[in-house]
Amino acid sequence: MTRRKLTSEEIELWRKVAKQAERMHPEIPQTVHPTSLPKPKPKKTPKPRFEAFEMGQVHQAKPKPNDLKPSVTDTLRNLPVQMDTKAFGRMKRGKLKPEGKLDLHGMRVDTAHPALIRFVLTAQAQGKRLVLVVTGKGKDRDEPGPIPTPRGVLRNQVPHWLSIPPLSQAVMQVTPAHISHGGDGAYYVYLRRVR
Repeated sequence: MTRRKLTSEEIELWRKVAKQAERMHPEIPQTVHPTSLPKPKPKKTPKPRFEAFEMGQVHQAKPKPNDLKPSVTDTLRNLPVQMDTKAFGRMKRGKLKPEGKLDLHGMRVDTAHPALIRFVLTAQAQGKRLVLVVTGKGKDRDEPGPIPTPRGVLRNQVPHWLSIPPLSQAVMQVTPAHISHGGDGAYYVYLRRVR
């Protein structure tokens, strides 16, 4: 859309109004109104994208998930390594044997949290370094509803509980377990030494 030019009557009317008006800042030099406004710069039209069509073939676009935040396991995998790198690699491959195991399968949140605190602090006091916490993968909801709820309440809560007091002072590293120890339904918890 282009702007129209001012007519001579409109310019004359503007000059009459400007002469009768009292200036608010007389120290600023007066400028004369231009007879026409500057032409607007044309906007660049976007080039059509033909990435989906190559050599006559139609490629199916992969649907993106509607997740607003990454999964708990992805977040844990992307955290920096706090423990010995060699031991971390062995732990992730399932080569380190956990010295203790807590199974939270089927527990409710109000009983699982105190059980986790008791287990981790007791294991640290006994000098254990690597323990396994089994949460289960969680079950799919029958009715999804309008608000997305993550699959597995304990699976999502346990890493959070391990990162806040009183457990944060005892825990050095948390990572999803190897498939031989439960996979995404369990976590390796590497504990700090008692000082």
